[in-house]
Amino acid sequence: MLYLLMGTLAFLFFMIYDINSVTVNYKILHGGFFAGCFLLIAATGGMISSSLADMRWDTGRILVFMPLAVAFLFLLVYTLFFAIPFRDTYINTDTAPKTCTTGLYALSRHPGVLWFTGFYCSLWLALSRPLLLFAGILFSLLNLFYTILQDRWIFMKIFPDYGKYKKTTPFLIPNRQSLSRCVQTFRWSADKP
Repeated sequence: MLYLLMGTLAFLFFMIYDINSVTVNYKILHGGFFAGCFLLIAATGGMISSSLADMRWDTGRILVFMPLAVAFLFLLVYTLFFAIPFRDTYINTDTAPKTCTTGLYALSRHPGVLWFTGFYCSLWLALSRPLLLFAGILFSLLNLFYTILQDRWIFMKIFPDYGKYKKTTPFLIPNRQSLSRCVQTFRWSADKP
């Protein structure tokens, strides 16, 4: 239960960080994003370690789904911290932000939601613990709610060109055009000297 509470509080901190960014902009609340990350990592780590302590090992499940969980985690970290300028996004919040429309953000407006849900689903499939299933469902729903808040209100206030981006890029589920744009932007990046 403690881990579920920690994960829920993490999303509260994420929302406080974002709402603060578009309203009062108190410097002390800028740490909300990192506090949320810490809580979510600690909750997930705690659930994994408690699962490993008393589980029956199903090597086949672990060999199939744990690499998948790691791949989704890699995609999530890349999407949130490397696909967009880290310093301008999370540190220098006083600069005029620009909407990222290339790479994974050409795929969908919130690709991290897909990787986040894929991570928890794969983790549950690998370790087969009910707590991980419940946490994955709860955290994914909280993440979806948080993303809807960002998409409908917060990002519209932060990014001047976000309305245009919404017209060209799907919310969550990629389509043929967005997949093509994503591949093209990665190709274009690879062709640059």
